Amino acid sequence: MDQIRIKAEARTEQGTGAVRRLRRSGMIPGSVMKMKKGGTELIKMPAHDFMMAMRGHAAKQLLVTLDMGGREMPALMREMQNDVLAGTPIHVDFSEVSLSEKVRVTVPLFLTGEAVGVKLGGGVLEQVLRTIEVDCLPTDIAEKFDIDISQLGLDQTLFVRDLKLGDKFTVATRGELAVAVVKTPDDAPAAAAEGEKAPEVIKKGKEDDKKEAK
Repeated sequence: MDQIRIKAEARTEQGTGAVRRLRRSGMIPGSVMKMKKGGTELIKMPAHDFMMAMRGHAAKQLLVTLDMGGREMPALMREMQNDVLAGTPIHVDFSEVSLSEKVRVTVPLFLTGEAVGVKLGGGVLEQVLRTIEVDCLPTDIAEKFDIDISQLGLDQTLFVRDLKLGDKFTVATRGELAVAVVKTPDDAPAAAAEGEKAPEVIKKGKEDDKKEAK
């Protein structure tokens, strides 16, 4: 993962009104959960610089370096709240981390390739699990895992225990959970839909009979 540096400074602004004025001035409020001293440090970041640093990064949990006016702090971005209408960040939560100690993060799963059960068997691919929890060093955090499902056959399931993510990662998600499955197409819904049309024809016929009787 590329190094992400974010300029930040301590803030004293608190409360709804003060935070709104802070955002209008072009700053994003945030907080850092301190690892060694405990407690939480309040920070603020230039909105433009923050969004430029986040360009090209879709993951919700990222390792960043907070530049606190010359004091560098490695931190894990835990949560980013966005404005509902504009979609722009309005608050960001971080946790201070040690680069030599493992952390638990949630990483998105992306399926790659075309399952043989779909290509040759006419099956339907369904992704059941879209994220996975792993333990790893902060410097090894992955923004996503690409999972090759090209060998997945008809009526076959790929489980968490089947994933090969490498020695850097210890999977914390339960191994019996399904990640993806190739299902046999079900014709029952189509047959049922055709069957539902019959009463309409009968009903129309009855209405025609009533008109003729008149």
